[in-house]
Amino acid sequence: MIDALFGSKTRVKLLGLFMNNPGRSFYVREITRNIDEQINSVRRELANLVRIGIITDKSIDNRLYYQADTNFRYYHALHEMFADEQEVVSGAKVSIDDWATRFRAVQGVQVVVFAGAMVYGSTSPIDLLIAGSRMDQARVKSLIRALERDTGASLNYTILTLDDLYYRLSIRDRFVLDVLESKHTIVLDGAGVLVDYPGIDDATDTTKEEDS
Repeated sequence: MIDALFGSKTRVKLLGLFMNNPGRSFYVREITRNIDEQINSVRRELANLVRIGIITDKSIDNRLYYQADTNFRYYHALHEMFADEQEVVSGAKVSIDDWATRFRAVQGVQVVVFAGAMVYGSTSPIDLLIAGSRMDQARVKSLIRALERDTGASLNYTILTLDDLYYRLSIRDRFVLDVLESKHTIVLDGAGVLVDYPGIDDATDTTKEEDS
């Protein structure tokens, strides 16, 4: 039905992917893995969607990223049409709230930050930063593999002890600053480590802690 309406199965899958992930950007090969379509067809339909204005494209570090344009005149209508449409979305839906819950359930994990390929416009070389005390390393790495399956990408990640993260912040270690001074999303900060960090105003903390 929807395929017939929009005239292209690839276009329908792309709309499903972008409308279900309005805050995320994707590069071409990541998109092809997510929607399981041929790269030439994907490129052709991406160009059409950019021309229409439904999505935007932006080159970052010699890689072209695509993202839904939430200012598009008919964005809300398309979002309502495609939201949670499992028939047309085989792609990676990454819910920050969901991943906060999943990481919080792992023993010892206290800080999780998305950056790099996980955040549109981020220049961080690290996509995922995790810190905690006496963490269940096996479960942490299992979650990382699950996140890679959801995103359809191989992620660069680092796992630190909480003490190490505190120390690196105190000496303004460049490795950590490269993550936190670029665009990033705080998925989890159960220890409040990043609350007073000077660069925090540029982050989006989507994890809501319940009042005690």
